[in-house]
Amino acid sequence: MKSQGYLKKIISCAFACLAGMVRLQAQTMRPYRFSLDSGDGPLFILLVLALFLFAIVLLLLVKVQQIRELLRKKTGRPDASFLKECTGSLSSRQIERVLQTKIPKNTVRILLVAWTSLSATDIPLNTFAQAAADATHKPLLSQTGILITIVLLLIPISLAIVLLTIKLKNVYTRFQNRQNLEKAGQLAAYLDHLPEQEAARLLSRRKQALDYQLSNRELSGDQPAEDKRGLLSINGEPGLPIVAVKQKAQQRPNIDPELGRLVLWYLGCATFWLLFGTTVGEYIGIKFVAPDADHISWLSFGRLRPVHTNSVFWGWASLGMLGLGYYIVPRVCNTKLANIKWAWYSLYLINASVIAGTICLLAGINNGGGEYREYIWPVMLLFAIGLVLTLINFMKTIARRTTKEIYISSWYIVSSIIFTIVIALVAYIPYWQNGLGETIAQGYYMHQGVGMWFMLFTLGIVYYFLPQQLNKPIYSYSLGILAFWTQILFYTLIGTHHFVFSAIPWWLQTVAIVGSAGMAIPVIAGTTNFLMTFKGTWYKVKGSYTLPFFLVGTVFYFTGSMQGTAEAFRETNLIWHFTDFTVAHSHLTMYGIICFFLWAAIYALIPRLTGKEAPQITIGVHFWLAFIGMLFYTIPLMYGSTLKGLLWKEGKPFIDGVVLMAPYWLWRAIGGSLMWLSHLFFAYNIYRMLSRSYIVDVKEAAIEKLEKDNNLSAQPIA
Repeated sequence: MKSQGYLKKIISCAFACLAGMVRLQAQTMRPYRFSLDSGDGPLFILLVLALFLFAIVLLLLVKVQQIRELLRKKTGRPDASFLKECTGSLSSRQIERVLQTKIPKNTVRILLVAWTSLSATDIPLNTFAQAAADATHKPLLSQTGILITIVLLLIPISLAIVLLTIKLKNVYTRFQNRQNLEKAGQLAAYLDHLPEQEAARLLSRRKQALDYQLSNRELSGDQPAEDKRGLLSINGEPGLPIVAVKQKAQQRPNIDPELGRLVLWYLGCATFWLLFGTTVGEYIGIKFVAPDADHISWLSFGRLRPVHTNSVFWGWASLGMLGLGYYIVPRVCNTKLANIKWAWYSLYLINASVIAGTICLLAGINNGGGEYREYIWPVMLLFAIGLVLTLINFMKTIARRTTKEIYISSWYIVSSIIFTIVIALVAYIPYWQNGLGETIAQGYYMHQGVGMWFMLFTLGIVYYFLPQQLNKPIYSYSLGILAFWTQILFYTLIGTHHFVFSAIPWWLQTVAIVGSAGMAIPVIAGTTNFLMTFKGTWYKVKGSYTLPFFLVGTVFYFTGSMQGTAEAFRETNLIWHFTDFTVAHSHLTMYGIICFFLWAAIYALIPRLTGKEAPQITIGVHFWLAFIGMLFYTIPLMYGSTLKGLLWKEGKPFIDGVVLMAPYWLWRAIGGSLMWLSHLFFAYNIYRMLSRSYIVDVKEAAIEKLEKDNNLSAQPIA
């Protein structure tokens, strides 16, 4: 039996580990004593845990094998009550298909499904012993090396548990499908053996009841309604709405399957970069409370921080936005995408840019001190070419539109790409970047990248998906246009508010502050537009898993943007700017606004493309972990940074601010951990919406078997 072979291998591995420990102890020439503070203690505990885990796996394999043997021997009879219940719950279309089949006698064959056997992978165990610890050593859990070792061991164990869970889920799904197919065969046999007269009587009566519909004239009769006394006010010409009233969302919209595949690839790649980038960010947060976690140059804070920011910026957010844009632009233009091959080329180029940029940053190859432009110019050139291809693609698609107007989403999306190309040229052409020119260009690039790329594109996404999910038009098209042009006017001026009290000319700093204050206009206009679109449909938020994401994104769009305006003034800038307050602000905007809006749109779109929805419980867990984690991350940092800035203003030493921030950095790590955990649930939800596994429907399978056995196909219902 396989289980005996597994047991022998486990025992052999255990004896090999124990022998290694004995040899190591003999080399130290010290008497053996088991202790948690000794080098062998943790190894022995880990060995016991590993043996326990393998024993659980072995037990599960034995139990599954026993279940398989029992299923092979199982011979059951059809349950009459179950068959009658299935027959009585057939839909009208299913009854039509049954009645159209000729039911020959004694020709039903029960479906048999081959049961796929489980296979286990042998994983060799390599153990390494440490020398015995002296009495002066620190406690076990306070040693960084031991902690890192435990973490590294827990990673494959956790992956093994996840893989085991997935395997068992697949086994259960196959088992359930096998049971359903057996029931379908029994139901088909039951329907096949029904006398034709009885079948016609039962099924026809049921079909007639299902097809009956009210005519809505049962009480009023056939006479037309009249208002002889003028009590009703009927407006026969309601006027043209701003946009067409949205119909109820269908699971599979009539779009090009190749375009749907393209969009799913964009969103899948974006999800990968979200996991990768935030995993790096999680490790950075841990290093704030455990700075000695490693001593590897590739994992130093100065290299990991740009890897984190650039991978979530250009990998997660950019690919997610572009994928949604490739769906939105053809839909609002009511035409096909101009060139789908160029869209694939753009996907390849942007992924190649992020991969190459990540490797370069880890190796210490970067563009200097420019925040968010650490990628060297050849790497960023790949990203820019991908954007140029996308821009041409969108412009051609809009030019071929069959609608009269250009919907506001296309305004935002196309403008954001144009501005990003201009921003990249300004940031990477070195002609004007000498001395203060480099600082001014950096401020322009850094802020325009956030406001004119991420924010502008994401707002275009919201203007499409929010009305769709609420099934009503946007509140005001005019407010959307006002927000669009005022954002272009004011946001392009505010880059240098990051360099207040610097050597940059005073008048340029003042212009940036005025532009920051002017940003209140587009923010208030956009927030009002979104919230007023919710008006009258607040009850839908409770029954939707996409609208809460839209609502949180809208709230933080207002609060985060107004916080940026407040930071720009000289008095507040003096206190907050060089503290962790800017870190909290960037997460409040990029995470609270961009990520929540993207998640809302992704959860709204993928079920329309695949016909599958993620479990609502895991979507809820994703929402609350991300929301609570963001609050745990940002609020302590903002509070602690305010105290830190006031401390500096009083002339206290720099190190006092570092000591002050220690507990708030711990809260940062806790909040970041919750946010990172929510991304695991998001990735699982994406997997569930893209997975091809399905549960067999008993009634559909039974009718298909009847049609197959009688060599008939279902006829369309008129």
